[in-house]
Amino acid sequence: MSTYTARLAALRDQLKRDRLDGFVVPLTDEHMSEYVGAYAQRLAWLTGFQGSAGSAAVLPEEAAIFTDGRYTLQVREQVDGANWAYVDVPATSVASWLGDHAPQGGRIGYDPWLHTRAWVEDATKALAERGATLVPVDTNPVDAVWPDRPAPSDARLSVQDDDRAGQSSAEKRAAIADWLGERKADAVVLSALDSIAWTLNVRGGDVAHTPVALAYVVVDADGTAELFVAPEKMSDEVAQHLGNAVKVRDRSEFAGALTGYAGKRVAVDPERAVAAIFDALDGGGATILALRDPTVLAKAMKNPAEISGHKAASARDGAALARFLKWVEAEAPKGGLTELSCVAKLQEFREATGVLKDTSFDTISATGAHGASPHYHSTPESNVPLEPGQLYLVDSGGQYADGTTDVTRVLPIGEPSDEMRDRFTRVLKGHIALATAVFPEGTNGGQLDSFARRPLWEAGLDFAHGTGHGVGAYLAVHEGPQRIAKPNYPGGGPSEPLRAGMIISNEPGYYKAGEYGIRIENLILVVAREIAGGDQKMLAFETLTFAPIERSLIVPGLLTQAERRWLDAYHAQVLDVLGPQLDTGERAWLLEKCAPIGG
Repeated sequence: MSTYTARLAALRDQLKRDRLDGFVVPLTDEHMSEYVGAYAQRLAWLTGFQGSAGSAAVLPEEAAIFTDGRYTLQVREQVDGANWAYVDVPATSVASWLGDHAPQGGRIGYDPWLHTRAWVEDATKALAERGATLVPVDTNPVDAVWPDRPAPSDARLSVQDDDRAGQSSAEKRAAIADWLGERKADAVVLSALDSIAWTLNVRGGDVAHTPVALAYVVVDADGTAELFVAPEKMSDEVAQHLGNAVKVRDRSEFAGALTGYAGKRVAVDPERAVAAIFDALDGGGATILALRDPTVLAKAMKNPAEISGHKAASARDGAALARFLKWVEAEAPKGGLTELSCVAKLQEFREATGVLKDTSFDTISATGAHGASPHYHSTPESNVPLEPGQLYLVDSGGQYADGTTDVTRVLPIGEPSDEMRDRFTRVLKGHIALATAVFPEGTNGGQLDSFARRPLWEAGLDFAHGTGHGVGAYLAVHEGPQRIAKPNYPGGGPSEPLRAGMIISNEPGYYKAGEYGIRIENLILVVAREIAGGDQKMLAFETLTFAPIERSLIVPGLLTQAERRWLDAYHAQVLDVLGPQLDTGERAWLLEKCAPIGG
């Protein structure tokens, strides 16, 4: 019996002891985080799935794992189809699957600290049609059968200086107090970890790749706040930074504190707060205002200090990436490079900056067929060498105190095929179309998504992931509320109007199963654009990421004159930004990579 088969059997045995006929295992934590600490990696422990989004449902005789189009290939490689049915979302939701598969009259368990209230309502309704019920558990049954489950991180909080933040915590809390006053509310619960870090101008080390701390915050209408965090995470420096207006309490006191708001009007974000928070407030007699976390939009619209910091981080990161691309180009023909050795070398170049805090996500280092899985993660078991005839895709980023980066480039190993060059050029055309878009205020990412897809659509091609995600300021590499994606893309967001100051990725791609993957990703900043003679307030994008785009993969004849001008101008900027950071040999290589494309 395999390890994962044994774990599934152990969970089913535990469910019998708990008098449950099923259980749902999401990939999140008590804060609805995308990336979670090791202690919350229940889905990976149970199934072997290493992606960053998914859920599982376990019933007595069957089990299913739910993933979206980004993981169609990966989930089949990592999760045993003999034990798990593969279910695609959003075509089928966990709730609807339970409604079709749960035992008649069954009791299906869920952890109220890991689901939203909306999910609970949907699942309850779906199960009712089978006479089954959804049952909250006090102890997660996965935890009960996970003998070596890691403890939550005890990393200490650190201060994010006001000069980098561009605004003090007191100013941010005053703005939240104004927001509460406008809504005649007494308090707001902040449970999203990046919202807490941004509001208090603190950072943490509890989640890989995202500098946040496990905590909760309640901000009152007078601008004071309570921070619920493990005591060992505090330091004198952080306490002094927070000041007397922020009371610090043990994280374990949070649930109990929520019962003390009888008769008060408390705002809670239904997308970012778990059902248990709503249950505790309801139980204590509070009036709940289901409203979006007031920091979400403010955090997304970067101020001048955050924009300046990001540009510095991006320039530094771009030089490290350029050195890596030069190294791959020189070493790959000799043989011996593997996906994982490339991950290590890129890390080495970033660490050489002397200021790298972390990577912003697990580096996607994918050669050949692995590149066709958009969120592939190389492991010792899957690691393969870079070989002639392949495309090598590297999607990576760094966390620096002044900014968070995310960039994707593709290199040919040996001679690329004509098809590879055609597809790469179409992806580039879509990238340029989005980079050069001009649009009126009020436009959302769903309306812009087709700009990046049209060159692929014209050849009967497409890609199955979003085109752009928001990025934080030394915070989460995936940050809402803005997004560029098809309107029905899972996770929401494309309907959010884009606003000046938002940072978002521009990353169209193309993936041929079993053969190769292509993605070209830069980060872009939404900026105001004045148009002479126009009568509308317009917005546009400023590119923030600088690294050469591989010229040998481009078919110049497929580019319009305007597209060639954009590419040449972009590469001129790459030279200006990166050149001064490089030595003589590196600059000579970059000069060649950034030469005008020609016709």
